[in-house]
Amino acid sequence: MKKEIIKKLIDIVGKERVMSSDEDRICYSYDATGKMGIPDVVVKPKTADEVSAIVKIANREKIPVVPRGAGSGFVGGSIPIHGGIALVMTDMNCLIELDEENMIAVVEPGMVTYNLQQEVEKRGLFYPPDPASLKICTIGGNAATCAGGPRALKYGVTKDYILGLDAVLPDGEILHAGVKTAKGVVGYDLTKLMVGSEGTLGVITKINLKLLPLPEKIKTALAVFPKIDDASIAVSKIIASRILPSSLEFMDQSAVKCVEDYIHAGLPTDAEALLLIEVDGDEISVERQIEKIGNVCSDTGARDVKIAKDEAERESIWKARRAISPALGHIAPTKINEDITVPRNKVPDIIRRLKNIAERYKLNIVNFGHAGDGNLHVNIMTDRRNTEEMKRADEAVSEIFSATLELGGTISGEHGIGITKSRYIKDELGVTGIEVTKKIKRVFDPDNIMNPGKIL
Repeated sequence: MKKEIIKKLIDIVGKERVMSSDEDRICYSYDATGKMGIPDVVVKPKTADEVSAIVKIANREKIPVVPRGAGSGFVGGSIPIHGGIALVMTDMNCLIELDEENMIAVVEPGMVTYNLQQEVEKRGLFYPPDPASLKICTIGGNAATCAGGPRALKYGVTKDYILGLDAVLPDGEILHAGVKTAKGVVGYDLTKLMVGSEGTLGVITKINLKLLPLPEKIKTALAVFPKIDDASIAVSKIIASRILPSSLEFMDQSAVKCVEDYIHAGLPTDAEALLLIEVDGDEISVERQIEKIGNVCSDTGARDVKIAKDEAERESIWKARRAISPALGHIAPTKINEDITVPRNKVPDIIRRLKNIAERYKLNIVNFGHAGDGNLHVNIMTDRRNTEEMKRADEAVSEIFSATLELGGTISGEHGIGITKSRYIKDELGVTGIEVTKKIKRVFDPDNIMNPGKIL
């Protein structure tokens, strides 16, 4: 990058927040996919005005701008594949306002999701979205990908809690979209358009979030199933029983064995599947619901249903679930992580299809995820150095996506598209959907400087 441009960036944010050494640029060149794209420079703004000034320079000079939070994404959305400016938003991490009366939080995009949750829960309030990386991921990154998590079954995903936002557009102008009220239908919903756009339409600089009252009571159960089909059927039957758990998580036998080898949690490795089920609400209804769920699981083939007696047992159960992702790193050096979603009554069908695909392609596929809303994380464990196995894995991914769409599902429930899924997007959106998406991109970003090469 030209020295005069770097000097202009330094004039905007200060020398300590502009990094151009090889070491610094490499640090911001990858995400959880392991793929890389080295930026020409790294800039860490602290205000929306600084973001605006940076983007105006980039727009004038036709320099790519890649917004970035914690870099914990699984689709390459924050990788600067065309170089340019890595715009790291983690210094914009303040809780600007907490309106307890109206149950609204106004936050900067770099605020860590877990930190926000801890702050609002001190006041008896609740921010439900809980992606697996919540202790490191940022609200801005969650908004850019419309992140979900285990509680999405009952409470929805990030877009359901964003009332409004500010974003710097590709020309450097600041858009104020949405509201701070429960209702608002003035003009097009630009807020929802920005949410899930993966930084391709602008840089989010402020977010208005809806909060809820903190649930009074939580009960957690772990159900052990000798047969995976029975566990899949139990998911549908729990929902059909008119109970909506806050979480309904699924682990197949491969995931169970992986976790047990990793943390020795005492999980039954002979079981083909486990369900982790959680309900929340008032004390009386929670006790009644968890008992009913236990009966449904037993009637569907569970050999054991353990209900946590206290917070320590609850945390022990969740520790096993949260350990899956780090544990997978001990199985194989390369993980291809897909987050397909099907209608929840199709969960048994997609589980059978996944098992068949793993056998035919001779691959180790570990499945877990949010079975209650049909969102499964399909992990193909392989080694990128093994060319032949990677070819089989690539073919398997195509077949997994085809099966998902045949069952009325989507190829991405919460990770987004980024670069890893962009070649499959036409299979879901169709020709017309792709053309409309391209037109929207051109309206916002005619020079294609904002996170180029992502989604499309």
